[in-house]
Amino acid sequence: MPNIAVIGAGVNGVASAIRLLEHYVQEARRPIRVTIISEDFTPNTTGDGSAGLWGPYLLGGTSQSKVHKWSRSMHRFLEQIWLSEDAAEAGVCLLPCIRLTTSTVDTVGDFWRDIVYGAVDLSKDQLAAYNKGRSYMFTSGISFVTYTSEPVKLLPYLMKRFIRNGGLVVRQRITDLEAFIADSEYDVIVNCTGLGSRSLLNDDQMYAVRGQVSRVKASWIFSAVLDESDDGNYIIPNTESVVLGGTHQERDYNTQVCQQDRRMIVDGCRRYIPGLEHTECLHDWVGLRPGRTQLRLEAERRGRKLLVHNYGHGGSGVTLCWGCADEVLDILLAAQSGAKL
Repeated sequence: MPNIAVIGAGVNGVASAIRLLEHYVQEARRPIRVTIISEDFTPNTTGDGSAGLWGPYLLGGTSQSKVHKWSRSMHRFLEQIWLSEDAAEAGVCLLPCIRLTTSTVDTVGDFWRDIVYGAVDLSKDQLAAYNKGRSYMFTSGISFVTYTSEPVKLLPYLMKRFIRNGGLVVRQRITDLEAFIADSEYDVIVNCTGLGSRSLLNDDQMYAVRGQVSRVKASWIFSAVLDESDDGNYIIPNTESVVLGGTHQERDYNTQVCQQDRRMIVDGCRRYIPGLEHTECLHDWVGLRPGRTQLRLEAERRGRKLLVHNYGHGGSGVTLCWGCADEVLDILLAAQSGAKL
C-alpha cells in the first residue's frame, strides 16, 4: 500500500493530496495512505487572503504549453464544482471579467482564451472608454467569463473532502527535508512548501512576490476589472466582499500593511469605479506569493523513496493547483510502473 506524505497545506498541497487519494480510493480501488503535513492550515495559509480568480499570473519563465494544460484542468475542475451542490460551500462562482493591457506585443489572453467562456476582444470604442482620463493608454483588452474560487472557502471544502475519503492530517514543522525523508515511514514525499522551499531546499531561484489588497463591502459590483500594467489595479468580487488590488513586489518580504500601497490600490480602483469612494473597508491584507524563475514540478529518487516537487506557482496557485495535482499523480504512476523519471 503506498504511504504518501504531502508537505504543505496550501491549495497545491491539499489539491495534490486529494487527487492522489481519490484516484486510489475511487478510481483504482486500491488501499492508500495519504497524510498532509504542515505547520499551518487554512485560514492561515498565504492563499486564504487572495481573491481566487482563475487566471495565469506571475509565473516567470514557465512553459506556456504547460500552464495552458494545468490551468485548463483547474477550469474544468471548477466547472464540475459549480455544477454540483457543493458550489456555495466551496466558494465557486461564475464571474464576468474585463482584462486590459498596455502591451504592444501580444493581445491579452492569447494563449488561454480558448479555456474561458465567451472571450471577445474589446472594440476601439470600449477601449476608448477605459482610456478616458488616463495617463497611459490600453492597447487591447478582452471580455470573458471565468470562475472565482475563494481559498478561504475552497480550502476548508477541500480539506473536508480529503478527510471524508480517509486522508490524514499532521501538524508539524519540517526544517530538515533530508532528515525527514531518511527517518520517516513514507515511501513517497510530495513537496508543496511554496516559498518555504527557498530555505528547505536552499533553492535560490525562489523569491517572494509581495501582494497587498484591500477588501471592501460593495455587493453591487458583479464583474471584475483587471489592469495588466506593471502598476495596474484589479477589482475582483467575492461572495461576501470585493477585493481591491494590488501589488506584485518581487523580493519584498514585508508582511505589514503599507499605507502608501493602500492609497495606490484604493485610488487606482476608484478610477475604474468612482462609487468605490463610498464603500466600507473591511480589512487590508498582505501575503507573500511563492515566486520562482519557473514553476518546479518534477521528481527525483532518494534511495528507495520518491520525492516529488510541486512549488513556485507565483500568483497562480489556485489557477494551476488541480492541473499540477494531475501531473503529480502521473509522475507517481509512472514511477510505480518503472518508467524513467
